[in-house]
Amino acid sequence: MDTESLKPMLSILIWGGLFFLMMRFGCGAHMMGGHGRHGGHDAGGGATDKETKDPVCGMAVDRQKSTAASTYAGKTYYFCSITCRDKFEGEPEKYASGASREEPQPGGQHHG
Repeated sequence: MDTESLKPMLSILIWGGLFFLMMRFGCGAHMMGGHGRHGGHDAGGGATDKETKDPVCGMAVDRQKSTAASTYAGKTYYFCSITCRDKFEGEPEKYASGASREEPQPGGQHHG
């Protein structure tokens, strides 16, 4: 086999490797359920001290980077999206107790 015939195969392998890394550690990790599968969470699967759970959908939310927050009964709640915040503010007693969480949609992209 000459080296010219190996170039297409090498190109496919490189692109495949880059695709794998992107799906595992980049944007694809969010679609597959978040970065929690490879770190960032404690051993119990809960949120770290910088993170909290969105009371509406249960996603891990970084308190410092959250785009939406709401205060109810003297406690601040952080949300992954404005959509979740609006749902919370519509029925805060339902979500503040933690008993009623919506199931995340497949792919992890369930908000507008």
